[in-house]
Amino acid sequence: MSLDLIQAIRAQSKLHISQAISLVENQKVEANQLLSDLFKYTGNAFRIGITGPPGAGKSSLTNNLLASFRGNGRSVAVIAIDPTSPFSGGAVLGDRIRMKTHHSDDHVFIRSMATRGARGGLAIQSEQVGEIFDAANFDIIIYETVGVGQIELDIIQAVDTVLVVLVPESGDEVQMLKAGLIEIGNIFAINKADRPGSNKLMISLKNLFSNFTYDDTTWKPAVIHTIATEGIGTTDLLESIQKHQSFNKSKGVRGQKYTDRYYRRVHSLVNEKFHQTFWDDEKTKLLQCEMKKKPQEILKLAVKRMLPRGPLAKKQLTKLKIYKGTSHPHESQNPKIINFAKINSKNQISVN
Repeated sequence: MSLDLIQAIRAQSKLHISQAISLVENQKVEANQLLSDLFKYTGNAFRIGITGPPGAGKSSLTNNLLASFRGNGRSVAVIAIDPTSPFSGGAVLGDRIRMKTHHSDDHVFIRSMATRGARGGLAIQSEQVGEIFDAANFDIIIYETVGVGQIELDIIQAVDTVLVVLVPESGDEVQMLKAGLIEIGNIFAINKADRPGSNKLMISLKNLFSNFTYDDTTWKPAVIHTIATEGIGTTDLLESIQKHQSFNKSKGVRGQKYTDRYYRRVHSLVNEKFHQTFWDDEKTKLLQCEMKKKPQEILKLAVKRMLPRGPLAKKQLTKLKIYKGTSHPHESQNPKIINFAKINSKNQISVN
């Protein structure tokens, strides 16, 4: 990868950072080499994830935090995960609408990423974009998600501090929130706290967290009232974020999170390589042909709940000579499936 591009990214050139992000989003071959070259410059940025149901005021809170961090002289990058436009396929909210007052700031970079109906792929790409911002010397990286689905939970795993934004109307839904979100949330902001029910929600959350077991290495979630449109609660929110950052450093949590991210990234790269290598055009066409042979019969059985998906998948794999009925359904006579990833004597994985 061009040394000039690396140096320009390190100097926070918005043009070159945009070019690097486009390489990642478009899954260009050059992206992998670029990320490898930038890797030695990463590991310094503090990453914050902001999630919560649509309409909770996540963007307003993100904007307030962005202004506060800049007031303290810290550079900030924002990755805003947006729903996809059905017409353009791009992010429907777009970074021109979001936080537009900060676009002229040389030390602020805001990037919208469209979901495009993706799942794990988006989580991987957003983490890669975060690595670019990290290498570009941004002090703070904020991930703002569009909701609280599996995509969001996957993305949030890439951060150091998780901020969950709720509204008073969420009071009756606390018990129905995804368990994973409750478990990974570090700070809970009850936004629009001037509405009825905000105190009740705060009590409910605090009672919920009081049932958990804590020790010296476990952070007890903070619950804060905010009114983002008026800037109320931003100072308390920023203070809680800074306390959690200090806690992570002092207890070694940040280092463990970095290690976990590293492991997940290697795991996802290996999985991605297996998928790309195994599902070539020939196998994909074979599977499609098999599924199209008796579509009405399959549909009829599926509607009547008489044909579980597992046995059907096993049947198709058998026809494709992928599954032989052994305990290893991914065995194949195709040598590529087992040869592209090799483990040497030092247990180091090399991907061809």
